[in-house]
Amino acid sequence: MERPGRLLLLSELRVRNTAYDVSLSRSLLTWKRRISSPVYHPFRPRFCVPSFPRRPDSGVCHSVSVSEIISVREEEEENSSRQRDDGSWKKIKEREGKDCRQAFTVLYVERCRQHRWRCAEVTFTCPEEALYQRWVSSIREQLASITSRPKHLLVYINPYGGKRQGKHIYEQKVAPLFAQAGVSTHVIVTEYANYARDHLRTEAELKKFDGVVCVGGDGMFSEIIHGLIWRTQIDGSVDPNCPDQTLLPSSLHIGIIPAGSTDCICFATVGTNDPVTSALHIIVGDSQPMDVCSVHHNNTFLRYSVSLLGYGFYGDVLTDSERKRWMGPARYDLSGVKMFLTHHYYEGTVSYLPARGIVGTPRDAAKCRSGCVVCQHNGQLLSKRAENYTMDEDSESDGEWRTIRGKFLAINAASMSCACPRSPKGLSPAAHLADGTTDLILVRKCSRFDFLRHLLRHTSKDDQFDLTFVEVHRVRRFRFTPRYCQSDSDLELDLRENGKRQIFSQICRDHPACGCAPAYSSWNCDGEILTHTAIDVRVHCQLIKLFARGIEEPTVFEDLTNPCAI
Repeated sequence: MERPGRLLLLSELRVRNTAYDVSLSRSLLTWKRRISSPVYHPFRPRFCVPSFPRRPDSGVCHSVSVSEIISVREEEEENSSRQRDDGSWKKIKEREGKDCRQAFTVLYVERCRQHRWRCAEVTFTCPEEALYQRWVSSIREQLASITSRPKHLLVYINPYGGKRQGKHIYEQKVAPLFAQAGVSTHVIVTEYANYARDHLRTEAELKKFDGVVCVGGDGMFSEIIHGLIWRTQIDGSVDPNCPDQTLLPSSLHIGIIPAGSTDCICFATVGTNDPVTSALHIIVGDSQPMDVCSVHHNNTFLRYSVSLLGYGFYGDVLTDSERKRWMGPARYDLSGVKMFLTHHYYEGTVSYLPARGIVGTPRDAAKCRSGCVVCQHNGQLLSKRAENYTMDEDSESDGEWRTIRGKFLAINAASMSCACPRSPKGLSPAAHLADGTTDLILVRKCSRFDFLRHLLRHTSKDDQFDLTFVEVHRVRRFRFTPRYCQSDSDLELDLRENGKRQIFSQICRDHPACGCAPAYSSWNCDGEILTHTAIDVRVHCQLIKLFARGIEEPTVFEDLTNPCAI
């Protein structure tokens, strides 16, 4: 209970015919069961009388943050209609109607295990009509004062992603929650690939909305950010094709309702791939900034990336799996085994600009969580140095740029942990969502056994970077140039030729230029294949904002007697 001076309301209300002390402040709604006095028996010795038995929830204090209240529902209309249904129980109905007209239900967020949220509700009965009106209006005023909550949303649904359940998930699980919270939506069901991207670039009237929501997987989210970021740059007269331009952040938040075969972005920002949890984060107006990497080739924009850029092993897996889409998600397992057996390595040059003066390293034990101080500190630091960063980043004579040449099995750039249910740690467990950096992971040529050790450590507690052939750097920008591709025509990927690769590696491994082994791999950019291998990647700090709050720290769950949960 809070101090009376900070309370807006303090009353004795009833929950299921039980008296509760209920208080409302600007930050908390609290209800506490009144503890009954012990029964006194004058004819028995005092020490023999057991204390009055308490119910399990006796004296337990329930609190919910005002920011996590979804809505307030009045019970008057529903129960008044019941009163007119049957005249045979008129007196009972009148008594019920009198109580229910003075009752209101509060819908709020309830935390469950594994970072899941649910919509719970509790009904309070007031002794007087005036008090009832005062409670309802006070709670609604507090909710209306939360400016971060969206009121109008643009929703894109991918009906073909994952198990083709996107439309069903939205209509059955998400739309009812939006309606209860008073959020209006404009729903568009996409008709083909990149439909949402093209619509956001040209036709969408973004000023009418507070946010954009995508119902689908990581591919659908990629469409949204490509359309929204491109539209923001064009409206702000910024050339997206120039790799040295500082991109403008979008004013609209992005929401993700997971309904795809892979939901890596949702898992890394919320902690679970549950559509109800994501919908509730959108309703309460959570905000999680996120870095975005721009990928260019010879001053030509290629793609944006928010999670993984992978060359070598992960690029080969994606390229091979694209020919097995009919298999569904199982195609990644088969292609992964096949590419592990082929064991291709690729020669090239990696140049990178290390992130200096920031907090945190890729080998930290602490992970990026909700309210991450590393993201806050580094974000403020990089925003102050934005002008100097633009001027200094291309001056290679100052000695900041570092160059590594060699033979690599994999080159990965992780802008987040890239954790998923199959790999809870991810590719870079200590990577941060909004610190303006990406973790550049270089896996040099090694034996199949050693490479297997590295892969297995993604699912164990062992440090996956504690190997002699693996190095990791936290960078702000990097470039890659393959050794055996000298012209633009050589850099264009020929997927048909890649499809002719054999399952096992060729004997002539030390001479890739002879054609026995492929001279170059392809880049896996958030699940999409890039059309060039020589790329220039730059991190843009906190370019977009999601309706999320990061993964919350685990809390202790108690068996509280809560009212019905949806």
